[in-house]
Amino acid sequence: MSLNKVMLIGNVGRDPEIRYLDGNNPNQGATKVAQFTLATTERYRDRNGELRENTEWHNIVAWRNSADVAEKFIRKGTQVYIEGKLRTRSWTDQTGNKRFTTEVAVDNLQLLGKRTDNPGAGEPSRPSASSGTGYQPQQPVYQPQQPVYQQPAPQQTAPQEPMDISLGDNPTDDLPF
Repeated sequence: MSLNKVMLIGNVGRDPEIRYLDGNNPNQGATKVAQFTLATTERYRDRNGELRENTEWHNIVAWRNSADVAEKFIRKGTQVYIEGKLRTRSWTDQTGNKRFTTEVAVDNLQLLGKRTDNPGAGEPSRPSASSGTGYQPQQPVYQPQQPVYQQPAPQQTAPQEPMDISLGDNPTDDLPF
């Protein structure tokens, strides 16, 4: 058994580059592909207690419906959640050298963050795309909320009769402490 799954949350490093395969005319059913970079940053403290950052850059490739979402809504700086698979491909460049690249092929793409923080959010809905099924129903994105304090309701208790406490002859003998 094997598993090839990548889950990333990060910020887009550049506007998506959109291309059409099977010809250049999108009206003739050409397959759309979007490519962009995604930055993920890890923050940690070193041995001296200083805060350090390590940023990794990922090459992202989105096909068909995910490419549509990328084209319409993703811009440089957009925060996104991406699920996908690692793909490595090779080619020979113009000088004859063999080149390699590793990319994340998108299976699921969701916009994150506030709508006002998203440079590409010009529409009222928050799209989510999956390469196999088209648009998915909106799934809630976790957003912490301030707890609302509510006054506890008074408990309804039946009135009780007063208890008869007698200490006997020596009141210090009956104390448990």
